[in-house]
Amino acid sequence: MNLKEIKDLIDLITEKNLAEFEMEKAGFKIKVVRAGARPAQSSMVVQSVPDAAATANVTNHAAPVIAVPATAHVSSSEHEGLVSIRSPIVGTFYRAPEPNAPPFVNEGDRVTKGQALCIIEAMKLMNELEAETDGEIVKILAENGQPVEYGHELFLLRPLP
Repeated sequence: MNLKEIKDLIDLITEKNLAEFEMEKAGFKIKVVRAGARPAQSSMVVQSVPDAAATANVTNHAAPVIAVPATAHVSSSEHEGLVSIRSPIVGTFYRAPEPNAPPFVNEGDRVTKGQALCIIEAMKLMNELEAETDGEIVKILAENGQPVEYGHELFLLRPLP
């Protein structure tokens, strides 16, 4: 896809008022998610990922932060009753807002819906991943500074009643 095709696609998505759109074509993948959490930010976040999806480990944390919803999946029988929180984008996983700051969450912590769990840096944008439900962090499955793919398991959460 060339830049004009991408712009035309974004215009069409805006015109149709879609909240999310994802497409893969000839080894090229694009995902557009309308970000409504922060009005000061751009109204859309665009991710385009070539086949090899190489991600640089950038330590500059002064970039803007965009809140993205976590992708939650009900776990397999191996983790009965737990919810798997997965990365909604390709990027680099960070447990803390800055290199020397304490992590957002630790195993055993209770979290509330909307609470920041981590940051995923993608294309020099810092994307805060927020909890979709109240619960307890049972296991953190990603390492700080580790590249993650779309759908990569990051946390196991035990939902609270």
